[in-house]
Parts: sequence; structure tokens; C-alpha cells
Amino acid sequence: MRTQWIQKRENDTIKTQLYYAKKSIITEEMQYIANIENISAQVVCDEVAKGRLIIPANINHKNLQPMGIGVALRTKINSNIGSSQIIHSIDEEVQKLKTSIKYGADTVMDLSTGGDLDKIRTAIIQESSVPIGTVPMYQILHDVNNDILKLDIDTMLGVLRKQAEQGVSYFTIHCGFLLRHLPAVSKRKMGIVSRGGSLMASWMLHYHKENPFYEAFDEILKICQKYDVSLSLGDSLRPGCLADASDEAQFSELQILGELAKRAYNADVQVMIEGPGHIPLNQIERNVKLQKEYCNQAPFYVLGPLVTDIAAGYDHIASAIGACVAAWKGVAMLCYVTPKEHLGLPNAKDVREGILAYKIAAHAADIARGRIKARERDDAMSDARYSFDWNRQFELALDPERAREYHDEALPQEVFKEAEFCSMCGPKFCSYKITQDIFKQYGNRVENLERQS
Repeated sequence: MRTQWIQKRENDTIKTQLYYAKKSIITEEMQYIANIENISAQVVCDEVAKGRLIIPANINHKNLQPMGIGVALRTKINSNIGSSQIIHSIDEEVQKLKTSIKYGADTVMDLSTGGDLDKIRTAIIQESSVPIGTVPMYQILHDVNNDILKLDIDTMLGVLRKQAEQGVSYFTIHCGFLLRHLPAVSKRKMGIVSRGGSLMASWMLHYHKENPFYEAFDEILKICQKYDVSLSLGDSLRPGCLADASDEAQFSELQILGELAKRAYNADVQVMIEGPGHIPLNQIERNVKLQKEYCNQAPFYVLGPLVTDIAAGYDHIASAIGACVAAWKGVAMLCYVTPKEHLGLPNAKDVREGILAYKIAAHAADIARGRIKARERDDAMSDARYSFDWNRQFELALDPERAREYHDEALPQEVFKEAEFCSMCGPKFCSYKITQDIFKQYGNRVENLERQS
């Protein structure tokens, strides 16, 4: 549906949603988002114009269904997929993409590092109705035969142009990590846990030169202007453990990201800011406040954060706890974590588990923030439970298949879809049924009690 929309803008030198919003032009993408978010298109346009909302929508991703990231909208979640140098199957990555979309991911990042990266990315974009993001450093490293010391600005910009032409809607660029931050990093328990950040540290220290992404930032902005690629300014120095949370290295980089976010905004390029990481629960609100202060209210996009370091195998739960608090306090998008975090490459099953944990976190945060109609589905579920409408309960669940599966383990026959009990309480001990019987039998007494009170 975007083909005709984009054709109307083909003569514009700058084609970003921010460019049009600053001119008070409500694009079709803005109107589409307004319709699905139940707010006015003017609000969407105004929020984009202020830099508080982005619409990642590369002009070459024609089958994309527009979505927005910002605190004026419901909380979004991102799913990370991608091959490794050990496991790299195009079909498996496409399956992970389809699983991500089926269970509610709003964006998907292709973090592939092994196999034919261009073919994997092309297949993912062709099959995706949601925006696709990448970390271009992985392709850059691939193209220099895994020798980071061969990286140069021309290779770097060439990869960005190629991915933009393919239809990538947002880049995670590690451009705020500077040479002067390295002494603070040396004081940490776990140093640098970002793959892109650690590679950049190797390059900077070898050549004793400044971060090339920082040096070439204006050239990066020109590519983004042409294709409407949003920037996700990456947190190379995010804490990888609770001991390193909220330290000098993390916040020094955040200040640079704030400066770069303003430069991007002034160039009409949409931008969001990546955040940590591993953060104790009591430090999350402060992290969100500082990001907003430093980065001119640009949307905040966080990984987790994980609120404990000892939940290996259950990090999707440990991080969803932090994610819920972060979104409640003003984070716009959550990057999911799977049960395989820190342990291995996720498969489609792990993707499902991670997405559902984060759908719960995002939805709970939207209710806490008073988002428009956020609780309607919960209230409908309450009605379905109280009336023993099992099929309606399955339909309203975030994961209908899992809800039906668990119900049917003990009571699989269709007759039990109309039963006034489940296998937990049985027909004699269901509190809903007992309560309903009480009011049927003693309704008059309850009314008298109410009058007396």
C-alpha cells in the first residue's frame, strides 16, 4: 500500500517522516498510525515534529505496515533474530521472523553474523510487514574478512548505503563511544559487553583515532535522509552486569548520544536512543530521566533491563520485570530477551517465549500509564472468565494457543468448553460459581445489607 504514497514524494531530496512533520504535512503513514493507535493524526504529526516519536519506514520497504515508537503511543517491543557463524540458515531466520510477527513483535532486528548476510537480510525484508533494523557493523566486519583493523570509512558507508537500498528501516550505530571514554571502561567489572562497541574499541586503540562512525556522522545522515532510515544510537558502553550499572562510562556515552541526536534532528533524520542493559530495579527510573534530559526527549529503546545477573535460562523473566518498570516510567520500546540470553543462539521456540514475556511487560506498563483503551481487553477477559466462556478466554489471551493447550491438558473434550469449572477447582470448589450461586440465593439479603449501610 505504500507504493503510491512514496511515488508522490519521489522528487523530494529529503524523504523522512520528520522532514514532512516539521512542515506540518500529515503523511499517509502518520494517518495509518493514528487510526490503529486511536489518537488524532495531528498528534502523531506534532510528536514526530518534536522528535518524541519516530516512524521507521524505509521508502524501499513497500510491504511494511507503518508503526510508531514514542511515549504518546502504546509501548512497542522488538525481536532480535539472526544467524551466527556456527548456525546460519535462511529458512530458519525467516521462520523466526514469522514467529516474531505472529506473537506480536512490532519491529525485528536482523543481527546475522554468519552465512550469506545479504541473502538472509533480503529474505527477511521481503517476508516482513514490520520494520527491520540492523547493526551494520556486523556486515562491515564480514566484508573486511573479520579483520576489524581493515575497517575504513568508505567500506562503512558502502555497507550503510547497501542496507538502506535493501529496505532496512533503522540502523543501530555505535557512534557515541569515544577514545576518551576508555579509561572509565577500564574500571569496570565486565568492560564492554556490546559486540559493536568492543570491535570499535579495538579499532580506536590500534590506530589511536576517533570512532569513525562519530567522524562520518554527517555522511551517515545523508544516507538516512535519502531512504528515510531512522537511527538507533547504540549504547556501546551499556552495563553488562549490575556492578557496572549507572557508571561514568555509561553516562558519558549517553551525553554524546544526546549531542548526536540533536544533530540528527536538525538534519531531519529520525532518531531514538538505545539504553541498558543490566540495571538494578531501583536505578531504572533515574536512567530514564537522564536519557530524556540528555537526549531532548527522543524515544528511549532499552534491552530489558535485566534486574539480576543470576537468572541464566530465565533471563526473559528477569529482564521483563525491568522492562515493565522502564516502560511505565517512559521508555517507548523494549528489546526482548529470550531464555537463551547469555547461553546460545535462540531458536523459534525461544523467540516465542521472549516475545510473550515482553508483550506482558509492555501491556502492563500501558495500563499503568493510562494508555487509551489499554485495559479494554483485560476487562473483556474478566467478563469471559466470570461467565465461563472458555473460547472467548482463549481468544483474548496474548497467546491463545498456549491458553487452550494448558486448559485442554486435563479437559480436552469439547463439552468442557462450556463447563462452569476448570481442572484446578473442579465443579464443587469454583469460587466464581459459588459467588454466583450466593447472589442468586441471597440477593435480597445483600440488597438489605446495602440499604442498612
